[in-house]
Amino acid sequence: MNHFAFLSLYRSLTRHKLYAALNIGGLAVGIAVFLILGLYVRFETSFEKWLPRHDGIYLVQTDWKAMDSPFVGTYLYTMGGLLEQLKEDFPGLVGTRINGGEASGTVIRDGSATTEDVARVDADFFKVFDLPMVAGDKATALADPASIIISRSAARRYFGEGNPVGRTMTLAFEKPGGYRVTGVFEDLPRNTDLKFSIVARQGRDFSDWWYHWGSTSLVTYLRFDNPADARAFEQRMPAFVRRRGAADMGPDVANQIGLPLLPIVQAHLKPEGKASAAKKLTIVTLGTVGVLTLLIAIVNYVNLATARAGLRAREVAMRKVLGADWGMLVRQFLGEAMVTVAVAAVAGLALTELGLPLINAAGGLALAIPYRLVVPLLVVLTVVVGMLAGFYPALLLARSPASQVLSSARSPGGGQAGARVREALVVFQFALAIAFIVGTLVLVAQTRHVRSTDLGFRRDGLLVLNGLSDDSLDTGRRRAMLDALRRLPGVGAVTTANSAVGNNGNNNFDNVDVPGKPKPGPSLRSIEVGRDFFRTYGARLIAGRLFDDAHPADDTSALAKGSTRNIVINRLAVAKLGYASPQDAVGKTVGGGTKRTIIGVVDQLRFYSPRLPDDPTYYVYHGDVAPYPIITLRFTGETQTVVAAAKTLWQRMAPLIPFNAKTGVQALATFYEADERATRLFGIGAGLAVMIGCVGLWGLASFNTARRIKEIGIRKTLGASSADIVKLLVGQFLRPVLIANLVAWPLAFVAMRTWLAGFDDRIALSPLYFIGASLLATVIAVLTVLGQSLRASRAAPAWALRHE
Repeated sequence: MNHFAFLSLYRSLTRHKLYAALNIGGLAVGIAVFLILGLYVRFETSFEKWLPRHDGIYLVQTDWKAMDSPFVGTYLYTMGGLLEQLKEDFPGLVGTRINGGEASGTVIRDGSATTEDVARVDADFFKVFDLPMVAGDKATALADPASIIISRSAARRYFGEGNPVGRTMTLAFEKPGGYRVTGVFEDLPRNTDLKFSIVARQGRDFSDWWYHWGSTSLVTYLRFDNPADARAFEQRMPAFVRRRGAADMGPDVANQIGLPLLPIVQAHLKPEGKASAAKKLTIVTLGTVGVLTLLIAIVNYVNLATARAGLRAREVAMRKVLGADWGMLVRQFLGEAMVTVAVAAVAGLALTELGLPLINAAGGLALAIPYRLVVPLLVVLTVVVGMLAGFYPALLLARSPASQVLSSARSPGGGQAGARVREALVVFQFALAIAFIVGTLVLVAQTRHVRSTDLGFRRDGLLVLNGLSDDSLDTGRRRAMLDALRRLPGVGAVTTANSAVGNNGNNNFDNVDVPGKPKPGPSLRSIEVGRDFFRTYGARLIAGRLFDDAHPADDTSALAKGSTRNIVINRLAVAKLGYASPQDAVGKTVGGGTKRTIIGVVDQLRFYSPRLPDDPTYYVYHGDVAPYPIITLRFTGETQTVVAAAKTLWQRMAPLIPFNAKTGVQALATFYEADERATRLFGIGAGLAVMIGCVGLWGLASFNTARRIKEIGIRKTLGASSADIVKLLVGQFLRPVLIANLVAWPLAFVAMRTWLAGFDDRIALSPLYFIGASLLATVIAVLTVLGQSLRASRAAPAWALRHE
């Protein structure tokens, strides 16, 4: 482009400032949305790729095969002693276990306890995970079982700016003990599922489940030189399973359980068991929103560029008269388009920089722009969009005969074919925009539904305390703590159980045999509860009675081994066990080796994610304190006051155990965070996509209205009123919007049905969402073109007939 072409572009943009701002601004917003959502997708798909030689690290999974159990599926956890058995059968195998992690350990300092992210690993940890070190020698850092390594931030937190190597820390595992710091590693990045700030050696655990096939307790990692070695090793696993697992699970163990390998970089997006692939679906959805928003912006830009270029037909004709050839005009239009797109790309990059802090704050993310990747992408985008936006008007105007254009014998702008192309582009834009509106409405309705749906208990007024199961507390101290908590002001009930709201505690299932039916019986969740459990949660009794101390057979802890014990089941267990009604189940005895008599049926208590199906459950009563106890309080009054009082009591009675408390609302909130973050990002993208679509419709209205000024003048001269003109123009501009619904509704229906399928507790996909989205899009479209139509309808006929 020469300076005359730049001057022509400058004059074109400054003569139509609003058009230029909308055209460039719409594309800039689309680029910003694309970049932000693209960065989010890149972040979520980059987990563990920061690790040196990450392509050689594999997780050993536990694959539960077909059986009547909610655990059917593939899990990332394995048996505790699996690595030891693997090394015995495959000498030279390199691997490590990671046991614990986020908030799983305790540091004792100055007589008080602090929760810390502590992981226990094997001596070969650094052979698998080559963590960058700040201080210490990897070869010897974990050689001594009493040595630990800590992160840079943990070193600063516990030792200030001094050198922590050689210093001692007290950790509480099975019992408090002193550990010597032998190294400091760099803080782990945000894009990792490895959550630890302190790493200690894994001791040998002699509990029954540590070497029991069928148990899962930690993550086992192996390192291979190349993928071929990993595949060859995986093919040898079925024989290993039959050889090692038959003693615990029978000769057909290989038909029940498998040990497939998974590359570590795929673990973040790997759904476990029956859990929905919600994380992967969310990432794909948001990535699609980013691409489609950019596509809408490009379509909008091309639409406006081609429409407005037609108004320059006389300029092009004069250039031809003055000697410009076809090639010169094509180069000019392509150059102008690329320069304009480059300005929009720079503006989009600036909007991205401005928007990222807000997005990071809203989503708890740490996104940053990698300029070495983004700048080449924007260069390619500038060339491609510039070609798309400039090629059609260049060909259209460069081939138009100058004599016909100057004599007004030919309408500039592509004629009827050009109008149909522009209308089709608007249909495409609004189809995607309406689909986005439907999606936003459904996402918002579903996230609100799961936050307000009936869980079988009242969410507010609950406080969950972890730590009572610590081995340092004997039964007497546990009773004393529970009694003290019951006496706190505002506390109405206190209970213990091995499971609590928010997926706290154990996940235990048991096959319960039913007399007269094939064995093994159906799989039911087992929850062991203490005194006042159902009163604390406010469970609804459907049939029979609840546990009480007046019936000795209720208290499992007081019964002799082999005695028949009483249980309470939930509504789902009634159908699972094959009974016609809750009343029919009461009094029946079930179970094989351990007989259980059903004394009552309660409604569901949904402690877990709304994406997971609720489980048939039976409850076992312990009159004293439940095994592996988690405390739940029911309280009234100010939450902060009760939490502060409970913390003071806890630190006085158990100072070496960290105070770990969450309200019922906080415990459940973790289930909703990912979907609510996705809803926010989706809503932002959808809103901006609709805005960009409105810009395109406004541009089409502006262009068509400008071309029909004389027609409007003639209609008014022949008696048409302003209202008639407005109806004519608005009706014409609404046609592509209404047609867009035919495309949008099927797209939105399929997408939303797929997303809602990930929830066990979900809303119905009502037609109201689609009708509401269409009405909203129609209103937005009417408001967008109404201003243009009113201004054209009010023009005096004499002025309109003289207007060029």
